[in-house]
Amino acid sequence: MPTLMRRGAVAAAAALVTALAAACAPGSSGDKPAGKAPAAVSTDVAKAGNVTLTVWDQEVQGGLKEQIEKLNAQFQATYPNVKINRVSRSFSDLQKTLRLALSGSNPPDVVEANQGYASMAQFVKAGMLLPLDPYDQVYGWKKRYPKGLLDLNSVTDDGKLIGSGKLYGVSLNGEIVGLYYNKEKLQKLGIQPPKTWAEFDQALATAKGKGEVPIAFGNVEKLPAMQLYGILQDGLADKEAVRRLVFGSGGSWTDGPNVQAAQKLADWSKKGYFTKNANSIKWDDTPVNFAKGEGVFMFGGTWWAPDLNDRMKEKVGFMLPPASQAGAPVATMGGESLPWSITAKSKHADVAAAYINFITSPKAMDVSVETGNLPVLPAPSRQPSAALMREVSAAWGELSRNDGTTPYLDYATPTFTDAFGGPLQELVAGRRSPEEAMKAAQDDYTAFQNKK
Repeated sequence: MPTLMRRGAVAAAAALVTALAAACAPGSSGDKPAGKAPAAVSTDVAKAGNVTLTVWDQEVQGGLKEQIEKLNAQFQATYPNVKINRVSRSFSDLQKTLRLALSGSNPPDVVEANQGYASMAQFVKAGMLLPLDPYDQVYGWKKRYPKGLLDLNSVTDDGKLIGSGKLYGVSLNGEIVGLYYNKEKLQKLGIQPPKTWAEFDQALATAKGKGEVPIAFGNVEKLPAMQLYGILQDGLADKEAVRRLVFGSGGSWTDGPNVQAAQKLADWSKKGYFTKNANSIKWDDTPVNFAKGEGVFMFGGTWWAPDLNDRMKEKVGFMLPPASQAGAPVATMGGESLPWSITAKSKHADVAAAYINFITSPKAMDVSVETGNLPVLPAPSRQPSAALMREVSAAWGELSRNDGTTPYLDYATPTFTDAFGGPLQELVAGRRSPEEAMKAAQDDYTAFQNKK
């Protein structure tokens, strides 16, 4: 999810999943969880006795909800001594309440903790999550996942660096932020799915000229504009430059390509290419409105694909963002979904680890496909049946082959969603210039880097 919905992850490849979990009981020295030796890890869930495992997730939509409900039911059928107490919240609500829950005396056992400096790094720094490395030695996740994917869920002990350090989560689904399009509208407008940005600009002008909303867009939460900006940035800047910038190892938000991306966003808004009053429309309402016929195109994550497939059937298509030139490799935000993590105060860490291992296993990848989702690793025996999900799967494969994923921008600093998302709202509303928006981003970024 980020990212509002997922949001969220960074460079890496694609393909199968299988296990996660974490371990280490809270230690007696300070508030950091103490390490647990692999030999002390128990994988025998049946011998744990009757356990209620409290799990907080944000899998509230369509196929994502169906996916986790099926996996929870299968886990409880396999281990009748375990009851899953599932608490589900929207992404934004989960982010608002998670820190308070983790700092309390009775936190959940398993949570989906968003990657990046704003969430996972802060939780690690505060000693709220268990490092998963001892469980990895038992379950072998590092042998199954590409290093780039595991790096997304890794943080140093002091919370100062993401992308390295210990493992604090494992993800189930892959994610791409790409371009949805209404096939019926394209046909009526005489437009083909655009292969280049130049073709896309022409398509937007055509749609606007014929009375259509070119791009369905809702931006109350600020993150949608950041994702749309990020897609434009990926089309103008080198992917390695974007990665270095987000992770804090080089570059400036006021560099030329980054300002150009803001200018393009401002131009689209000025030309009326977005839904009217976009800043007053909720993000989760955007795909609902798009399915009802508002908008020819819609930028969004693959987490919306199951619902859109149910609502629109063969009317909806999905593609990676256009290329600078036809046939050129494309980069876009993506990676993996929110990781499943174990809280430092969990009284059932071993069972929590077994649960995470179960819901990210190869069989779980098959369930992901069956419920219309995108597994982060190849499913061993299932292939998507719906045309939309085949397009999503093909796009994920192309990105993986080309190493084309870039990080969600909200990873850059703990306050970036407000510090940059707010100015982008004003940019969309015509109240702030591209240069002013990028200066605001750089000011927040510099302040955070100086404090690290």
